[in-house]
Formats: sequence, C-alpha cells, structure tokens
Amino acid sequence: MTSRALEELWYGVSRLTMPIPPVREFQARYEAAVPAVPVDAVAELVSRKSPWSEMRRLIDRAAPHGFLIYFRNDVHPVMRLAGDNADCISYLMGNHTIAERMFKYDPRVMLYAPLHTAIWEDNDGRGWFTTDQPSTLFASFKVPEIAEVGVELDRKLAALLAYLEVPIPDGLRT
Repeated sequence: MTSRALEELWYGVSRLTMPIPPVREFQARYEAAVPAVPVDAVAELVSRKSPWSEMRRLIDRAAPHGFLIYFRNDVHPVMRLAGDNADCISYLMGNHTIAERMFKYDPRVMLYAPLHTAIWEDNDGRGWFTTDQPSTLFASFKVPEIAEVGVELDRKLAALLAYLEVPIPDGLRT
C-alpha cells in the first residue's frame, strides 16, 4: 500500500466560456444532446452485479455524444429571491464508464468527474456556456493514463460543442 503524506498542489486550469443563443433555448438543445443518466437502469445493473461490459453498452446507448447529465441545478429561482436576475443552470456532465478509466489510477479524479458546466446569462442578457477544460483538470494528477483520458474528453467536448453549433475554443482543437 502506498503511504501518502499531506499534499498541497497548485495547478492551472483553463476555463472555457463560449457565446450561445438565449439561455433557455440553448438549455433545451443541451439537454437533448446530453440526456440524464438512466439512474434506474444503472441501479438495476448494480443490484444484479452485472459485468462492466453491460454497463458500457447501456451508457454507450444512453449518451449519444458521450456525456450524460448527473445533476442539474436551476439556480435562477433561488438567486432571484436575492434580487439577482441573471439566468443560470449548472450541471454535472460526464460518463462514468470513461471516469472509471481514470479512477482505477487515482480515485481523486472524481473531484472533476463529472465535469461542471454552466449555462448562464450576463447582465446584458447574452447567453454563455462555461466549463473547465478537461485535460487541464486531469493533467494535475501527473498520471499519463489519466492525462490521456483528459485529452480524449477535450475532443468529446469539442465534438459536443460543434454539434450544438457553439464556437470551439482553440484549446480544445488538439
């Protein structure tokens, strides 16, 4: 067993923010492209201790663009109570069959898997989509196999953005 000591690590992350159509219009497109994780089907596979290959098949079918929504938080109604009018929906978007390929090397990857995303509007009512670049998050673990998956997630994110007709940041064009 590897012994660990107290660790503090500073690393840089690239935050990506892209212009989008109006928030609620884009939200509908995003949620159609990134559906909710099929919780009941996953639970059923877990309850019968299915082989991992069954989980991969289920998730491959459920995630047409490689990602699923694990959590959605429509923060607008709450923040409006404080007088804040900007619309915002935050998400946890990911794929646990991809995350497992990193988890086996270091379970701490679950700090960043699923990925955090936000659909929001600025004070002028313009819509934006923001997320952190996966490769910059996962490179912080300094494990080549984890870093490779981070780069793969960059490509999947770029493909999703292309599908959603959102400008693709240069950092994702690898």
